[in-house]
Amino acid sequence: MQSTGTRCAVLGSPIAHSLSPTLHRAAYAELGLSGWTYDAVEVTETGLAEFLDGLDASWRGLSLTMPLKRTVLPLADEVSSRARLAGAANTVVFQAGRRVVDNTDIPGAVAALRERYDGPVDSAMVLGGGATATSLLLALTELGCREAVLAVREPARATETVEAVGRHPDAPRLEVVRLDEVGAATARACDVLVSTVPAAAQTPDLVGRLPQPAVTFEVVYDPWPTPLAAAAAGPLVSGLDLLVHQAVLQVELMTGQSVGVEVLRRAGESALAERAGDRT
Repeated sequence: MQSTGTRCAVLGSPIAHSLSPTLHRAAYAELGLSGWTYDAVEVTETGLAEFLDGLDASWRGLSLTMPLKRTVLPLADEVSSRARLAGAANTVVFQAGRRVVDNTDIPGAVAALRERYDGPVDSAMVLGGGATATSLLLALTELGCREAVLAVREPARATETVEAVGRHPDAPRLEVVRLDEVGAATARACDVLVSTVPAAAQTPDLVGRLPQPAVTFEVVYDPWPTPLAAAAAGPLVSGLDLLVHQAVLQVELMTGQSVGVEVLRRAGESALAERAGDRT
């Protein structure tokens, strides 16, 4: 069914790099939603409330990226159980004037991991302690993770992540260590190694001190490959995998229609190839 004048967007800061417009526009084209638009809008934490207050009835949904995933919760009228558990939301859907927020990163991460790897997920190491790390830890918990190491630059800044994981009824035993202390004592063998830190932070020294996991999950998708992705010896889940799986769920929440993940993946791969060509 076609719609006219329906607006959606991704918000964050910085936002120019986001692939979300490419993915959602590909979904709209596939679904025949010719009247739907999807843009990228630079919005900071301090500007989010004003931005939301200024939206009119033409707006249907928003995707949220850094640094807004936690900021949005007190501005919502309804918070899904997943977003409440994570203390973070990446999706806003406007329903009859109400702001309904959800977290598609958690089920998106589960789907992305299982697409590439069907082995056990008993143990994990996660690099970084922000909202995305929280969602990944909760996704791993859903898959049966029983013990995890959270490696962060400043353990004091990982409090929200630790508290969120602790709220899960099947919370794993979670050890928090400093990134610069990862080594023989903490880099024991694990099933899943997840990185949510920027490629620039993945120094040869850090990558060399990390465990060799059964599967590597790198949430960064540009630049690609990251140092961690390049060093992966086994199955590799990419940031694009996560992005397309969570975006499929967002499209369904916003439009009420389903689209195949491969439609979004092809669009994302094409856009990333074009970016790489522009840099050469």
